Amino acid sequence: MELKGSYQFDALPERVFAVMTDPEVVSSCLPGCEKFEALGGGKYRVELSMGVAAITGRYEGTVELRDLQPPASYRLVVDGKGKPGFVKGTGDVALAADGTGTRVDVKGTAQVGGAIARVGQRLIGGVGKMMMDKFFAEIREKL
Repeated sequence: MELKGSYQFDALPERVFAVMTDPEVVSSCLPGCEKFEALGGGKYRVELSMGVAAITGRYEGTVELRDLQPPASYRLVVDGKGKPGFVKGTGDVALAADGTGTRVDVKGTAQVGGAIARVGQRLIGGVGKMMMDKFFAEIREKL
């Protein structure tokens, strides 16, 4: 499944990049995040609660920030599992100056399995996009 989106911020790329890669900010903006613990080297242990349709549950896994190129880009790698199934994915995040602000473009792919995969890719894609939109709306508030 592919996910993508573009988001506009009223701050310079350096500021947006700093906020988007600050673990304390990320943990407070991530929907359903219950734990966000540093493991070192840009890797974090994460626990979240989320649901798709009637399937809800807790997920545990890791989030890793790789290939950081401040303030232009980074890669996000996610690996999680829980009773409802598993999710693995990568996302490329690109920041670009846009007038007096910043445009952030996100392109990613995700694989899901288990009970959560049986609800259908279209529904899962919609939930993924909704979570991404909520995350970036929260980031906007932190700026």
